[in-house]
Amino acid sequence: MTKEQPWKVMESENVKVSKFTVKKEQVQLSNEDEMEFSYVSFPHGVCVLALTEDNQVIMLKQYRHAVRQWELELPGGAIDDNDSPLTTAKRELLEETGYQADQWINLGFVHPSAGSTSEAIHLFAAKGVYKAGEQTLEPSEEIEMQLVGMDELYELIGSGDFRHGAGLAAVLRYQCLED
Repeated sequence: MTKEQPWKVMESENVKVSKFTVKKEQVQLSNEDEMEFSYVSFPHGVCVLALTEDNQVIMLKQYRHAVRQWELELPGGAIDDNDSPLTTAKRELLEETGYQADQWINLGFVHPSAGSTSEAIHLFAAKGVYKAGEQTLEPSEEIEMQLVGMDELYELIGSGDFRHGAGLAAVLRYQCLED
């Protein structure tokens, strides 16, 4: 076994649950012990830090049933088969907000929970966003859109009111580029 992948997969089973797949694997560890390891496998996603000309951030207040509450988030969603992360980011921004952008900056990607899921979320900053249409939400999307200044966003982060993991990563990556 190589250092890059110290566990050897002995058996693997996919269990489809709604839009997710749970992978159950029997693995051999680097010390040769065996154990069962399970994780959630589902499509990669995108997250967009969208900034207007006057440096307002487009935020979403969205109901998230898994945590039974409304969460403040940045626009984003799952990457469809054969779509690029950038194509998805542009589509999700338009669908969830009705906005488009003049400039796109790739901020890389993050693994939001590498211990329990294979997901990667591709981060983008969209600058010079402008209203291009209306929201076209999916039936399960309960979303209220709002614009906030960067200072207010930092206050929401500091107070713990903005908890969106991918959004936090996008803001930090963008901030690192700006400094």
